[in-house]
Amino acid sequence: MRGANLAGATLDKADLRIIDLSRADLRGASLKSASLHGAYLRQADLSGADLSNATLLGANLDSTILEGANLSGANLRNAVLVNVNLRNANLDNCRIYGSSVWNIDTTGAIQKNLIVTRENEPIITVDNLEVAQFIYLLLNNQAVRNVIDTITSKVVLILGRFTPERKVVLDAL
Repeated sequence: MRGANLAGATLDKADLRIIDLSRADLRGASLKSASLHGAYLRQADLSGADLSNATLLGANLDSTILEGANLSGANLRNAVLVNVNLRNANLDNCRIYGSSVWNIDTTGAIQKNLIVTRENEPIITVDNLEVAQFIYLLLNNQAVRNVIDTITSKVVLILGRFTPERKVVLDAL
């Protein structure tokens, strides 16, 4: 269905697993609770689409337009969100564990209660899609925590109080 015109279509609860909808026009489409597991939506236009409670596990959303889309309650686990337009989109209560998020535009987007943990783990939420991966790394990767601890301890030393004589040394550094 590559390049298909499905603007305004009602596809609620549709089984669209592993479908190729790249470059498709889905503006204003209703995909409530649809299964788009593994779907290929690269460069599709889903402006104003309703994807509330949709399953987008492992979906490829590279360069997709989701401006003004409703993704509340959607499962975006392991989805590829690269170069995605999410301006004014609703991302409230989305599952985003394992999503690849790079170079997205979330201007005016609602980003609340984004779930960064797996289904079988205690729920941890953040309110910013771009920092979600970082938060998860902090929680689950000791090496990252060690690097942060080292950096913050050095910054504290640099930001300490300096007498006028010691300030000269700091400026030279």
